[in-house]
Amino acid sequence: MDVCLIQTLILFCSLICGFWAENPSNKSTPNIIIILMDDMGWGDVGVFGQPSKETPNLDSMAAQGMLFPNFYTANPLCSPSRASLLTGRLPVRNGFYTTNAHARNAYTPQEIVGGISKDEILLPQVLKKKGYVNKIIGKWHLGHRAHHLPLEHGFDEWFGAPNCHFGPYNSSDRPNVPVYNNSQMVGRYYEEFGIDKKTGESNLTQIYLEEGLDFIFHQNMAQRPFFLYWTADATHAPVYASKRFLGKSQRGRYGDAVMELDYSVGQMLARLRALGIDKDTFVFFTSDNGAAVMSGPKQSGSNGPFLCGKETTFEGGMREPAIAWWPGHIPAGMVSQQLGTVMDLFSTSLSVAGLSVPDDRLIDGLDLSPVLHNNTLINRPIFYYRGNEMMAVRVGPYKAHYWTWSNSWEEFNQGINFCPGQEVAGVTTHTQQDHTMQPLIFHLGRDPGEKYPISVVTKEYQDALSRITPVVDKHKKGLVPGVPQLNMCDMAVMV
Repeated sequence: MDVCLIQTLILFCSLICGFWAENPSNKSTPNIIIILMDDMGWGDVGVFGQPSKETPNLDSMAAQGMLFPNFYTANPLCSPSRASLLTGRLPVRNGFYTTNAHARNAYTPQEIVGGISKDEILLPQVLKKKGYVNKIIGKWHLGHRAHHLPLEHGFDEWFGAPNCHFGPYNSSDRPNVPVYNNSQMVGRYYEEFGIDKKTGESNLTQIYLEEGLDFIFHQNMAQRPFFLYWTADATHAPVYASKRFLGKSQRGRYGDAVMELDYSVGQMLARLRALGIDKDTFVFFTSDNGAAVMSGPKQSGSNGPFLCGKETTFEGGMREPAIAWWPGHIPAGMVSQQLGTVMDLFSTSLSVAGLSVPDDRLIDGLDLSPVLHNNTLINRPIFYYRGNEMMAVRVGPYKAHYWTWSNSWEEFNQGINFCPGQEVAGVTTHTQQDHTMQPLIFHLGRDPGEKYPISVVTKEYQDALSRITPVVDKHKKGLVPGVPQLNMCDMAVMV
């Protein structure tokens, strides 16, 4: 059924019931919506400088809320960053890393044995203490075996898939990824849920949008606070969009996908306003990692002025678009220079809900409430990890690289380039370069592209290093790595 028709029918029903006009709302227990994009780059949104200006809803969201130009993921790859968002902890702490080669990235494809540990406490599990109904729509990517799935980790409802829409495979050795409605498998990508790789047409984003709108309406009707984790993956290669959006962007098929996702965000915010619960709902928009520039210009987005992209700990792989929206609570039109991370969404969401973070473990995420309400700045570092190795750290405007590595010479010689058109000698290295004795330091304010390391003989370098070194020492001294969950693959566990 057409999304617009569904919306009209739902709003008509709510008007008939008098619910729209007399909504009691959850003022003491705000709703929470986290909208997480997949491989969307910092430079893909108009308000961050995308010249095509094809994200009017996100731009409007920013104008009505708070923009974070210095917001980071916890890892430059899908699975670890998602694990960090939901646990508030670095992947090296929550176990979402591998020790199978120094600083190697790892995630959860179909054949991975591991997944999110039962010892981790996820955001929806804590929110349940306050009566929240929790739903994930879209990509999970924290393990596909039964005990790793969302309903085992605090979510009450799920519509989506354990992995991304890789494929099509459709064979007994590597079948297409399943799609679930709660605990029931309802089909597979490319089969019951079609994706035309040739044309890029798929209705998946529209399906996810309908699921989101329906969930918002029904939880509001039941007067229950809700947490919606909306994780559409249309901007992950192979990118897709519905027929309505195909061919509409100046940026090709990837831009079509962005336009549809922007439309979807606009529809969800419009639904909150129509139901009169916009002032009772905290919404945050961001991405799981930088644009996957190694997929080529037709299958990936823009990281703006930043170096490289997905899978690297250069700014293009780790800095994300981020917008907070909460009418009546977050002042409109604000731009915060706060250094933020996806891990902060754990602590901030619990604060919004009136809950405390777990006190039996170290939580890396900060409560950004003072930033949201008063634009107060909180002093904190940003750590950049690949695998279990701290590659870099940012303190204030300075970023120090203790290790550099883009991807291997073997991959690079096969045409896989994590930094196409952006090679910087001695920086975007194809071997794992150790700079621990004399880190490369950049001033990101005047050199966001990380092209010009500050000379080690300058006072600026020495002053910056004297600020950064104690931060790194303290971090490493207190670091207790979690048990690595992503070390083992086994084709026998294929679904």
